[in-house]
Amino acid sequence: MVCKAPGALPRSVEVRSEGERKELIALGVLSEDGLVLPFMLSSRYEPVPRRAIEAKSILNEAYDYPRPSSFSRGLRIELGGYGLLLISGTASVDENGNTIHPGDFRAQCWRTYRNITELLKSEGASWHDVVRTTCYLRDIERDYRDFNEIRTAFFAWLRLDPLPASTGIQARLCREDLLVEIEAIAVLKPGRD
Repeated sequence: MVCKAPGALPRSVEVRSEGERKELIALGVLSEDGLVLPFMLSSRYEPVPRRAIEAKSILNEAYDYPRPSSFSRGLRIELGGYGLLLISGTASVDENGNTIHPGDFRAQCWRTYRNITELLKSEGASWHDVVRTTCYLRDIERDYRDFNEIRTAFFAWLRLDPLPASTGIQARLCREDLLVEIEAIAVLKPGRD
């Protein structure tokens, strides 16, 4: 079953089961007769101020991929005067969305650090503001030693002290040719833009 209101939901969204239809109705996306309903936000609702982070000179936006993906490269959130940067999982991709260095784990690590560095710079931040990383490796048994060697060398070169909190996880990444992906959280003092 395809949604009846063209353009209200992306054409690629297709209701494929009765269970999915029931959930869309329960969420308020569809009416009982299958029409897409407008999203209504309470007039009393006020979201936390935020804006997207981007560094288009080195890294494209996920929605610009040949097969678009629905996430921001990162968000900046203002909380009590502090800036919170949430950097999405970032990998070895270029400004056109192409995988860089397929099959070369070490080069992919360095490109991933370069991409995150540019996202941080776009907000006036650096790795010295990063408080947490989550690191996803396609094959942790094979690649963790190289990953940890590169991370240790990079953080030593940056003279990070203390080091960010971090977790390493084996995961199937969004593309077969990507071998590493890293998320980062940074906190900026008030007045840093």
